[in-house]
Amino acid sequence: MFVPIYLYNCMTNCHRLIMNGSPIAVLLFLWVFESNAQSLKFAFVSDTHIGNHTAAEDLRRTVTDINSQADIQFVVISGDITEFGSDEELKLAKQILDSLNMPWHIIAGNHDSNWSESGSNSFLRVFGGETFSFTAGGYFFAATSSGPNMRMGPGQVPRENIVWLDSVLNNMPSPSMPVIYINHYPQDSSQNNWYEAIDRVKKRNVQLLLCGHGHANRKFNVEGIPSVMGRSNLRAKDSIGGYNIVTIQNGTASFDERKPLIQTNRKWTEVALANHHFEKDTTTYFRPSFAVNKKFLGVKTLWEYQDQSDIGAGTAMSKIFVFATNTKGSINALHRKTGLKAWQYQTGGKIYSTPYYAEGYVLAGSSDNFIYCLSAKDGSLKWKFPALRPVLGSALVKGNQVFIGSSDGHFRSLDLKSGKLIWDFDQVKGFVVTKPMIYEGLIYFGCWANDFYALDIKTGQLAWKWNNGASNRMFSPAACYPVAANGRVFIVAPDRYMTAFNAKTGHVIWRTQMKNVRVRESMGLSEDKSLVYVKTMDGELYGISTTTPQMDLTWKGDLKLPYELTPSAIIESRGVIYVPSHSGLASAVDRKTGEVLWQYKTSNCLMNPIMPLDKNKVIVSTMDGKVACLEYSTK
Repeated sequence: MFVPIYLYNCMTNCHRLIMNGSPIAVLLFLWVFESNAQSLKFAFVSDTHIGNHTAAEDLRRTVTDINSQADIQFVVISGDITEFGSDEELKLAKQILDSLNMPWHIIAGNHDSNWSESGSNSFLRVFGGETFSFTAGGYFFAATSSGPNMRMGPGQVPRENIVWLDSVLNNMPSPSMPVIYINHYPQDSSQNNWYEAIDRVKKRNVQLLLCGHGHANRKFNVEGIPSVMGRSNLRAKDSIGGYNIVTIQNGTASFDERKPLIQTNRKWTEVALANHHFEKDTTTYFRPSFAVNKKFLGVKTLWEYQDQSDIGAGTAMSKIFVFATNTKGSINALHRKTGLKAWQYQTGGKIYSTPYYAEGYVLAGSSDNFIYCLSAKDGSLKWKFPALRPVLGSALVKGNQVFIGSSDGHFRSLDLKSGKLIWDFDQVKGFVVTKPMIYEGLIYFGCWANDFYALDIKTGQLAWKWNNGASNRMFSPAACYPVAANGRVFIVAPDRYMTAFNAKTGHVIWRTQMKNVRVRESMGLSEDKSLVYVKTMDGELYGISTTTPQMDLTWKGDLKLPYELTPSAIIESRGVIYVPSHSGLASAVDRKTGEVLWQYKTSNCLMNPIMPLDKNKVIVSTMDGKVACLEYSTK
């Protein structure tokens, strides 16, 4: 016997009341829990990818089909709701899903967060949340979203979602209640911090994991937990899309692939649900190794700060403070010597803008649509400038001019002290997430519309614009920090091309994609400006000549990392090249010899650009909210 919809709603409301401490709700829930045979039937939909040319029609068919089945009690949708995370795609997805005649629960996937023009704020606003938990049929469902938000790299449960997961698991109606955990990614090393979620749910009676991402029906096992991946709702090469119907009855979860319109079910797997008593499990499971920290004994952590949300951008510094932003919308000042927080300024949206320090001011953009200028001394607001949409780009200051791009098609120059508009270039096709670069009177930046721009810094007039000709905007030169030397500007992009331009005219001097040197968004300039450093997807570090007529690999370091995606800049300071990785590993390479001087791992999540602090000191920050000061000796 399946739990009827009124009982599902009753149990869901009970859970909300229990979370608020209602004793009546606790008694009612216990009655529901004890009087039910733990039977459920729900729709499991994943990877709808609204924005794909058939996606809207495919999802409408699925919604109509689900509505035609009176015994389906609710729907869970496990991420990649959209193709590109745009506001338009999110609103269309919500419009279609609102046609469901039953409760539905939704989380974001990497496509919703990696390229979001709103900094993932629109997902939160449109759908009312980025996590969900509820009880039904005696089961506790908990789901977290996937990032890394606004950065290309392996998956990651946002730090604030991990904090949330702790809270809901600690406040479950009963610690022994069966748990079904949902995330867009499979819970393995394809997600950098998979073990943080797994370790938490294994402290409870977790019985099943659900995920999407792979676009195929698949059953597997994760550290003793049955796990099921659901197919994409897209039709792909078929004539029609599809989803799964999950039936839980008598301790078994059955999965039927459902084809809308033709209304056929194909039972493809079933899973036995049971308490695995992980508290008694003595098996040793794979976890990231920090053994490298014992290899280079000259490196140590002077201090470490742990935020309760993601830190999705780099850092800045004054003589007294280190400045960092986070996805709670805070701009924070930490003491350089201790890492203790000195002050915090709260904005109204998530921040992915690297703070910039200049002349006693700290600047950052926020996804609440404002550009902020604060006093570096105490965090008081000096001015804020309104954009029309979120400001995800990072600021750059030259003289008294602030330069920054946003998601409203504008790139602006503001007066540093007053915040007044100096000029406004309003012809950017896509949204800006990068830190711009100034060279020989022009300012350069890319955007998520395949374009790269050069503007006059005095007037804001377009000097030149280049388009990479790609049909897919995900290949845009948007996430790299461009560099320039010897009359040339250099960029790398997700299409794995490196391009050299004439800085004044935009003429392409060379544009190269090499099979053995798979470059992406990570690059930097040598101190003597003779080399552009690039980190390949194979984890190798090369130096490209800034003067030769073709792409010339004139230098190679000894660094060898595993498969690598981090879109974070490479920095050289005092003859040492600092290379970040997507797994929290900082590497220091000698410029003269190419030797790896030291490595240190602070986390297993994506690392932002490393910031040299004092001699033999650096600041590292990672997407899971860590900021650390490292001190090293190479003797």
